[in-house]
Amino acid sequence: MDCGGLRLKLFKAQAEAGDVTRLFADESEALTRPYWARAWAKKGADLRVPAPGQAQKIAMMGSLDYAERKLVVTTSRTKRSADFIAHLQALDRLYGPDPARRRRRWSLSSTTVPSTSARPAGRRSPSAHWLAVERLPKYAPELNDIEIVWGDLKARHLAHQTFTDLDRRDSAIPLAVSDLNSARNRNPLDRRRIFA
Repeated sequence: MDCGGLRLKLFKAQAEAGDVTRLFADESEALTRPYWARAWAKKGADLRVPAPGQAQKIAMMGSLDYAERKLVVTTSRTKRSADFIAHLQALDRLYGPDPARRRRRWSLSSTTVPSTSARPAGRRSPSAHWLAVERLPKYAPELNDIEIVWGDLKARHLAHQTFTDLDRRDSAIPLAVSDLNSARNRNPLDRRRIFA
């Protein structure tokens, strides 16, 4: 019996009921060259699109709130542990303990959580005291629900756009994430309470 998969299903059911906030985290990249989701050309014609400059990448650290269907993304030029800690600090501002919010358990599942030895001295995330981090296996994208959302973001909201530099690509990412979140939240999950 797969105990890890069973536990994940229980967490998802509790997240849907509002008892647990379940976050799935991972990193990805956005390119200055366009992603081609769908394109067509006349039969026999060579499809070419001019793309100025050299292709560059910007790192995206993201967390998906499973029940709220909301993606939170921070960007950086690198994929270092300091960048992931900056993402955790953004999560702390959004989800951290607040007297106005109902107390609940918070859980983050990720393959990209840096080890404690990789953290820079004095840069520990404030979310460490309220967020339980669970490592997922490295090569099991089927367990991390954010993988589907990354594909949707790139295929629909970041596709068919060419940028001359990283700053312009970086400024387009929050707009694309906002569009994605509004499209995904048209059919919110039903609220059912599950006690475990």
